[in-house]
Formats: sequence, structure tokens, C-alpha cells
Amino acid sequence: MSIRLIALSALTLLASGCVVEQPAHRPRPVVIEREPVVQREYVEVVAPQPPPVEIVEREPAPRPGYVWARGYWHWNGHQYVAEHGHWEAERPGYHYVHPHYERHNDGWHLNVGVWVAG
Repeated sequence: MSIRLIALSALTLLASGCVVEQPAHRPRPVVIEREPVVQREYVEVVAPQPPPVEIVEREPAPRPGYVWARGYWHWNGHQYVAEHGHWEAERPGYHYVHPHYERHNDGWHLNVGVWVAG
């Protein structure tokens, strides 16, 4: 009886074996690296009067790998509307210039926030 028991145990062990389950196929994300878009031009926003004082918003704590782009006033053609700040991913070799207005002969021009080399 012990030989039968040993043989049955050995057969059971061999038959059970290890099953290796393959992970479900997931498509790999496609990563396209591009140079940062760097622009130094005015948005076609010309306001007849200067923007109100700076937007008072609480700047969040620093976040590694990101720069806080401060909020600004946007002229919608009739009045200034507050645009709140947001995070911008850092771009090595560039620095961020926050949105700001500059006075010209025909009014106030919005210089959008941009990344500048250097």
C-alpha cells in the first residue's frame, strides 16, 4: 500500500506543476519627444486701459519638476477677466517668463507666458 501511496503522491505532484500566467497584453504608450514651443510674440489682445492690480492668489508649495505660472488678467474685449495660475512642467535649458502687459501707443498688449532659452 505504501508503494501505491508514494506513486499516487508523485503522480499528483507531477500533474499539478507550476502554471505561469502571462500578463494581459497592454499596448505600450507612445512617447514623442519634441522641443518646447518657444514664442516671443504678442497675443492680439489690445486693451484700452491698464489691467487691474496683480491677481492675489496663494502660490502653492513648490512641486519638483514644475514651475507655477502665475495668474493674470485677460482682456476679453469688454472687461478684464481673471485667469488663475497653473503648473508648467520644467523644460531643461529654458526659463519661464510669466504673462504680463506692456504699454504701446495703441493700448496695453498682453505678452503671454512663454519658455525662453537660457
